[in-house]
Amino acid sequence: MSILRSLGPVVPRASTREALRAGLGALVGLGVTGLFLLSPQIDPALGLYLVAPFGASAVLLFAVPNSPLAQPWSAVVGNTLAALVGVAVCMFVADPLGRVALSVALAIVVMILARAVHPPAGAVAMTAALNPEVIETLGFRFALAPIAVGTLALVALAVLYARLTGRHYPFRQFHDRNPHGTEDAAPNERLGLSEEELTGILERYRQSFNLGVEDLARLIGAAEAQAVTHRTGPITAADMMSRDLVTVAPETSLAQVAQEFRRHGFTSLPVVTGDGRYLGVIFQIHLIMRAGDDAARLKRRFLPAFRRLTDRRRDRPVEAQDIMSVAGPRATPTTPLAALMPMLADHDVDAVPVLKHGRITGIVTRTDLVAALARAGLRDR
Repeated sequence: MSILRSLGPVVPRASTREALRAGLGALVGLGVTGLFLLSPQIDPALGLYLVAPFGASAVLLFAVPNSPLAQPWSAVVGNTLAALVGVAVCMFVADPLGRVALSVALAIVVMILARAVHPPAGAVAMTAALNPEVIETLGFRFALAPIAVGTLALVALAVLYARLTGRHYPFRQFHDRNPHGTEDAAPNERLGLSEEELTGILERYRQSFNLGVEDLARLIGAAEAQAVTHRTGPITAADMMSRDLVTVAPETSLAQVAQEFRRHGFTSLPVVTGDGRYLGVIFQIHLIMRAGDDAARLKRRFLPAFRRLTDRRRDRPVEAQDIMSVAGPRATPTTPLAALMPMLADHDVDAVPVLKHGRITGIVTRTDLVAALARAGLRDR
């Protein structure tokens, strides 16, 4: 029975939306790249302006963009080096089987030495080895076009598509600045482990081709956050959230919003309709943006809210709906503490609204989170 289970899928289940996102990306990427590469120098009848290995590259770039094997250096350099190796072998080895085997084997060696392992590159070398008549015509130009140019086009489209669909490609490096622009690591990655130590872990378990150092740091941070729930019990947003909420309506004036902040000493105020439907949240920084001397700097930081603000007609006062934030993280009453911690640590927010069927039932602030962790710590003593 265990043997049968081992033959089943090992990749975690993905949502239909994510599958469609990856498929649409490959459709756009390969379609645009094919049109871009259509050139008089490359015979369209042979189909080599859009070689088969690009399909495998598209799987990596659009379906698993966080993989080290899918990063720009791996994709562009790996495919190009494999093409150069395939062309060279094709010129000197006459036997078809020997040509294919030697091309792929040498391509693997060169890619590993260049730290540019990209699995589709093996098929690039094989494509060159299987088409000696084409290589005789194109020579080493095959490595430039379609291979290098086509891979660059796919990578550029993958970068653009990732940004348009809320993904991150290429992935951040370990030494990149955190989202706040300082040199400290992000809170959930502040592990006390150096880049060299994390790299050593990956090499020890032979995972350096499957996982980046940045991903390992993020996973360790997430695992530690999840481990907190084992010590504290199944604490959820409903256990720690503030329920007696002070809210404002979308048409509340800016002066009234400021008065509510002063009266209650809060750092955030939810904006809701008359029937309790959540619309957004106002943070104190939004008021500072209106009155502070650093308006230009804050304008760049909070550009979406600023645009909504300046696009309003000048014949009425500014209202709560003009400055509220609508894009921050949200939770439900059953959201566990381990999921709330990165929301408040990684995002530029002071509070996370707790919603049920689109209506706000509570709000979790950083103070609520600290208090919950403190109580859990006292219970463990």
